[in-house]
Amino acid sequence: MVHFVGAGPGAEDLITVRGKRLLEEADTVIYAGSLVREELLGYVKEDCAVYNSAYLTLEQVVEICEAAEKSGQEVVRLHTGDPSLYGAVREQMDRLDALGIPYDSCPGVSSMCGAAAALNLEYTLPDVSQTVILSRMAGRTAVPEREQIAALAAHRATMVLFLSAGMTEELAKELIRGGCREDTPAAIVYHATWPDERTCLCTVGTLAETAKINGITRTALIIVGDVVPHSRYRRSDLYHPAFSTMFRDAQDCGDRPACGEAQARREGPGHRDRPACEEDSASGEGPARRPAEDGGEDE
Repeated sequence: MVHFVGAGPGAEDLITVRGKRLLEEADTVIYAGSLVREELLGYVKEDCAVYNSAYLTLEQVVEICEAAEKSGQEVVRLHTGDPSLYGAVREQMDRLDALGIPYDSCPGVSSMCGAAAALNLEYTLPDVSQTVILSRMAGRTAVPEREQIAALAAHRATMVLFLSAGMTEELAKELIRGGCREDTPAAIVYHATWPDERTCLCTVGTLAETAKINGITRTALIIVGDVVPHSRYRRSDLYHPAFSTMFRDAQDCGDRPACGEAQARREGPGHRDRPACEEDSASGEGPARRPAEDGGEDE
């Protein structure tokens, strides 16, 4: 059995409980040594065979998995962050399918989450951005024409850019070509959650200069958008007293304009534009409970 495991963004205590258990039980571990910190190998047992895939080809990785499977061993293929993002896992899975070798996946904490933690950042601020675009600059690996940075930047959504730290000058030009202002807020997060983590706040216009001054050319995420300074956002509806959910009733918040706005958003377009407190007192009944639009998660 082969287990594709996300190692998390870097810190060894940010691997999931399941991922740690699979590492502890593995007979063979193949880890992405160019990005996975070796401290995570401290979880493996003494007689575990350990391979660094930075020195291997896909064919060699599959050969190791095949040999281990024939010996009845458990294999962990340890990828950085979450394997589903730029992990090159599908091609491995296809080879295992062809060989009849069973496998499963254990998700990991993506570096984009580690970067947000480093900046105390929320990617989806109300009235600022409710969309997060994950992408990369085209390098030796091509990017489809419809997914060029300029095309994505036109949406003005929050952007989290992987594998682009060595091309910041070209990246900035593409962002501006797509409609970003030079003063659009940006951040560079180097080695998110690692001991040598660094965060650099800048703008699209100063992105390349900031990367150069700080000597950052790889293993960094670049975040672009108005969520970076986390200012000028609207408070969430979900925790507004005038917003009812399946768990609590709307209340008179004491702020009639804000209360009315929250009620209007709760009911949707076309509803009577009255505060929940007025509507409830007029009817003599409490407001009907309804599920939060996002199933109970923060807005």
